[in-house]
Amino acid sequence: QVQLRESGGGLAQAGGSLRLSCAASGRTFSSYAMGWFRQTPGKEREFVAAISWSPNSIYYADSVKGRFTISRDNAKNTVYLQMNSLKPEDTAVYYCSTSHDPRGLAYVLEVQYDYWGQGTQVTVSS
Repeated sequence: QVQLRESGGGLAQAGGSLRLSCAASGRTFSSYAMGWFRQTPGKEREFVAAISWSPNSIYYADSVKGRFTISRDNAKNTVYLQMNSLKPEDTAVYYCSTSHDPRGLAYVLEVQYDYWGQGTQVTVSS
């Protein structure tokens, strides 16, 4: 059974930083792309970042480009999201996910991901 567990969320001030981690188990982690998504109350979940298995392909949402960095450590079965220059509009529940594609290609669409963590809250105060 695939399990994803996020950690590292919390409260930060605008301009500050947080680092999210997502530990994966139950699947050959290194073969699959990983993604981060976020959701605020009343809104649909939105794409944040994705990284291919290699990790040669990385994608970011325009809203976080230049501020967030996704990375992975296949030896530790862990994917990270370094969030710098945080803004109040980054406040959301952040979810990590693993792509369904065993070729390890990264995607930006939620439909391409089949397993999700429970989410971790990130709150940025102004």
